Amino acid sequence: MNLFNRVVPSRRQAQLPPQRPVGAQASSTAVLPDPNLADLSGEWVVDPAHSRIGFSVRHAMVTTVRGCFLEYESRLYFDAYDPTRSRADITLFTASVDTGVEQRDAHLVGRDFLDAATYPRMRFTSTGVQQTDADLFSMSGELTIKGISRPVVLDMTYIGNVTDPFGYDRVGFDGTTTINRSDWGLTYNSRLAEGGAMVSEKVRLQLDIAAIRTPPSGG
Repeated sequence: MNLFNRVVPSRRQAQLPPQRPVGAQASSTAVLPDPNLADLSGEWVVDPAHSRIGFSVRHAMVTTVRGCFLEYESRLYFDAYDPTRSRADITLFTASVDTGVEQRDAHLVGRDFLDAATYPRMRFTSTGVQQTDADLFSMSGELTIKGISRPVVLDMTYIGNVTDPFGYDRVGFDGTTTINRSDWGLTYNSRLAEGGAMVSEKVRLQLDIAAIRTPPSGG
């Protein structure tokens, strides 16, 4: 699979969603991953310098190719008291795909795969969050690739939170899911002499997220 040209991570940030309405009731079944999470409700953005939104796919049946997207925009909201109210919206710029091999990247951004000229963006928008354990979450959402939107479920693990030496609040999450690329029109393939596929239909998406709290609106 091929991903796009190298680009500098975007500094653009979309308008963030509103905070939890005053007086909203928290879920009686919510179990906080950590007592400190009670202070983490609010708006966040992914820090591209310390995060990776990537993928891996089996190649030629014997090895794994890994890549990531270097440019994206994000808006996140975390509700520690009621995780079901948390949400995420991440837009990836398809031409920013990077597998470390320029020829492969050029193929990935072309019409055989992502067709970045026609579809410059991919998007994940959450539709629901459930807390499944003290530090585990299941985030449902819609993944849009090449104009096709289909449901996916991300398994999310809370890593921790910290105030860094510069005074920024940071929180970490890891997420993963596996998709069938053909469901999004990524059907290009070639066959090996042994009968197998050059590129697996299954693609594992991997998110290593470090998010920074954004200041309240007007603050």
